[in-house]
Amino acid sequence: MDWQEISGNWVCIPPRPRGILHFLGGAFLAAAPQVTYRSLLDDLRDRGYAIVATPFLNTFDHIEIARDVLERFEWCVEQLQISRQLPRNLPIYGLGHSMGSKLHLLAGSLFKLERSGNILIAYNNFPARRSIPFAENLPADFQFEFSPTPAETNKIISRTYSVPRNLLVKFKTDNLDQTASLHSLLQQRFPDMVSLKILPGNHLTPLSQNVKWQAGKEFTPLDAVAQWVRQEINREPNLLKQEIVRWLNPLNLKP
Repeated sequence: MDWQEISGNWVCIPPRPRGILHFLGGAFLAAAPQVTYRSLLDDLRDRGYAIVATPFLNTFDHIEIARDVLERFEWCVEQLQISRQLPRNLPIYGLGHSMGSKLHLLAGSLFKLERSGNILIAYNNFPARRSIPFAENLPADFQFEFSPTPAETNKIISRTYSVPRNLLVKFKTDNLDQTASLHSLLQQRFPDMVSLKILPGNHLTPLSQNVKWQAGKEFTPLDAVAQWVRQEINREPNLLKQEIVRWLNPLNLKP
């Protein structure tokens, strides 16, 4: 099950997919999502979900980025269905991290789309000066901001967001996260359809890669230590994966 590039997307499809996950990564991390988020996406693929990860480059026009990634995703899925690599009528879920969550929210507010739900991890809607690395070093009179602005984004979501079922994930040690305010907005719009999970970890937990250790022919104390380290390193990303899969498949149905 190798990754393949199709219509500007990175795609990986299991033998009998039970659904499609449209993945959007964080700003400055989304240019190669099949690499930076490999462990998370491979695990979800192994659970039976077709992955379509759409790379993008960050600009100040977030509405245009949302439009572009949605168009590339929909064209890709159409091509996969025509070629019978994907069956039709599979449920489609958005999966976003940080800025990727914001793009899913904008797409679900401004454009017509079909979604069975969205998984929004570590939502970031901070102003440009706080979100862009080293922006604090620019002169104070140098004006720049994302479009829409954070306040405009909240208004758009509160008025027109059209995806009722959502899983919001917040990490306990994350100073770039605004999931709490997003939860309030979505609860007002779709009461009882929005789940919030607070997990151990930080803003970069979704990028954690699976650390492997190959034991020798005889199990040694070093192997025991290595396995313990591996378990601890993978604990937080594994909790994230478990919560995503539980929400996607609440009845724990087999593929």
